[in-house]
Amino acid sequence: MSNDQQYPYGQGQGQGQGARSGPQGWAEPQQPGQGQGPGQGQPEVPAAQTWEGQTWDTQYQPQIRPQASGPVPDQGAGQAPGQAYQQAQQAQQAQQAPRAAAAADTAYLPPQAPAPAPAHAPAHAPAPASASASGQAPTTPPPPPGAGGSVDTSGYSTPTTLGSARMTDAQRARAEGRSPIIPPGIQPAGLTALLGLLLAGGAALGSYGLLVPLVLLQAVTAAGWFRLNGMWPARQGIALAFLGGVVADVALLAAGRESGAAAILGTLGVWVLLVVVLQLRSPATGDERMAGLMAAVASAALAILAAGHLAAPPAAVVVGAIAVAVATVVRALPLPGPVSLVAAPLAGMVAGLVVGGMTDDLTSGRGAVLGLVAGVCALIGLRAASYDYPSRFVHMTAGVALPLTAAAPAVYLLGRALV
Repeated sequence: MSNDQQYPYGQGQGQGQGARSGPQGWAEPQQPGQGQGPGQGQPEVPAAQTWEGQTWDTQYQPQIRPQASGPVPDQGAGQAPGQAYQQAQQAQQAQQAPRAAAAADTAYLPPQAPAPAPAHAPAHAPAPASASASGQAPTTPPPPPGAGGSVDTSGYSTPTTLGSARMTDAQRARAEGRSPIIPPGIQPAGLTALLGLLLAGGAALGSYGLLVPLVLLQAVTAAGWFRLNGMWPARQGIALAFLGGVVADVALLAAGRESGAAAILGTLGVWVLLVVVLQLRSPATGDERMAGLMAAVASAALAILAAGHLAAPPAAVVVGAIAVAVATVVRALPLPGPVSLVAAPLAGMVAGLVVGGMTDDLTSGRGAVLGLVAGVCALIGLRAASYDYPSRFVHMTAGVALPLTAAAPAVYLLGRALV
């Protein structure tokens, strides 16, 4: 019997070569005389066959399924071990491919049909199949089917339902490089002019005629200052500041214009002490108490100082109120910044010049000086009401009252000096 017939699996192997894998993945025996002819003097040992395991592939050990018995085709004599290994690997891959495909078919789950969108869902919501069509995974996976009542069917996203930290208008203005200083505008300026004319008309009528617009001015000052400082609602603080102004008015009416300074300073001292005592009893934290104390003291001081119109001579109140009204309106006109800044006090001076010449107690020159100073005080009040991106409520309260309130000390002092 020849070597080819006796050892059909050992063709093409040289002496000393290791075992190789057949087409079906099993190890083939090492033949002692394989690759040599029978005439070279090598004895044939058919009963001394030894089987060795595959030594090339140490990572993957496939599971061998039984194959039908049959003759294995001859691999050819003189074939290199590397070529035989490549052929064996190709055969193994060919056998594993159907099983891998079957496993993939078993593990594949067809996509489920998307749930119908609620009736109130937004029309611009993207379809679930858009992410799969583009080849990318969706950023937000759908909720599991067993979520039950935890599934949000409102149609709104998480940021919409939970909210997010909102930037204030002043912070946004600073981040964008814009100024957070916004002047009140023409409508508050018109109200300031109207209130100034009421003050001037009330002063011409007498002390009690001046009392009604003055009380209105003190109320708007107290409310606007608290909102300007970002403290709202602050009903107790507003009521306390307004009450201080009313007490100053009563003290002035009782003491007379000659004792106006004593009445104003005495009321201011008592009210500051009262505000401090009330803030010490507050259950708020130290920082909140300090902020409330400063706002309450400033608001009460402004409301009490506004009573200076009642303590000033009537002619000075008429000139000062009209000068503030004219300066405020000119400042609100759409003029360049530097031009408006210069034109407003000059307009107040012209108003004082005209009105002062029409009164019996003031001359045109003194009226011009009083009008100029009142116009400057009006600009200071407008600047305070424009600070830190104020709201419309601030513009309609502090923006209306602060120009007239800031001019009250100047009207009182210059009125006593010039009249």
